[in-house]
Amino acid sequence: MKPIYIDYLNAFDIDALALTDAEILSAIETSLAAQGNGETVIEPRVHLETDASFHGHFNVLRGYVAPLNLAGVKIVGDFVDNYKLNFPSEFGVLNLFDPRTGAPRAILDATVITDMRTGAITALGAKYLARKNSKVLGHIGARGTAYWNVRLLDHLYNFDEIRVHSRRPESRDAFAEKLSNDLGKKIVITDNWRSCVADADIVVEASRLPEPQPMLKTEWIKPGAFVVPYGTMSAVELSLTDIMDKVVVDDWGQCKGGKFGSLRAHVEAGKLSEETLHAELGQIVAGHKTGRENDGETILFWHRGLSLSDIALGYAMLEKAKKVNIGQRLRFA
Repeated sequence: MKPIYIDYLNAFDIDALALTDAEILSAIETSLAAQGNGETVIEPRVHLETDASFHGHFNVLRGYVAPLNLAGVKIVGDFVDNYKLNFPSEFGVLNLFDPRTGAPRAILDATVITDMRTGAITALGAKYLARKNSKVLGHIGARGTAYWNVRLLDHLYNFDEIRVHSRRPESRDAFAEKLSNDLGKKIVITDNWRSCVADADIVVEASRLPEPQPMLKTEWIKPGAFVVPYGTMSAVELSLTDIMDKVVVDDWGQCKGGKFGSLRAHVEAGKLSEETLHAELGQIVAGHKTGRENDGETILFWHRGLSLSDIALGYAMLEKAKKVNIGQRLRFA
């Protein structure tokens, strides 16, 4: 048997790659189009809950992207108390394989991949579903994925006003400072949910609640807004879907099952079903379903996170790493 090697990118390698906003968005948009064209396989994510006192769990995401000739499995831990150790809330590892033989192809640190691809999905949702003249962003949450939500959304929209809020003052202050430095614009820090999201053109809810609690009030959402709730625990009212002209998800198979997710109660109550769902985002990106059709539509996009996005972004990183000679090759067999 000829030698088998694995390409390995650690967190420092990925940082050195310095992927641009456009490179990140392009990689994810490619995977969405593949999904919409039926060129992918997504297995529903599964969870490992070790001990309730640890306040977290592991997610295992699995998928196959035919145009990239890659299968992948990502394991990511999601632990809400990690900030007490000065750790990110999520640590992840992405494993990529040859889909025809099962031979391992690559191992990548997936912590920042998770953050980047989540932000890219939020931003691409806005590209197809938000008003083109959106100028005010209200963002709840300051965890790792939050930064890439705001950065990539601003890349597309160049907002006049960006408002941020999170439960802990120190986290929202640090978040706003980083955003201000990187985006070169003033960030408005708010001390409550209402002042952050009321009348915003785009609302993103990425909170870290220990249990479901309706913190985001439906009455605060203005007509024509684009709303993205994706917290692990629901922070929205059951009435939120009632005001929506369209509800879009990243993958209905993942959204209709499992115990976690911001619209879990809406699925269980029958407010969101295959019949009331407008589309998956991939169907819109591929041109099979309509996105926003007029400025008056109020639209909700719920994403659980796709293995396809992890695979596509991992592939883009590996391709760039080869060109600039970053990373390591490990002998596997």
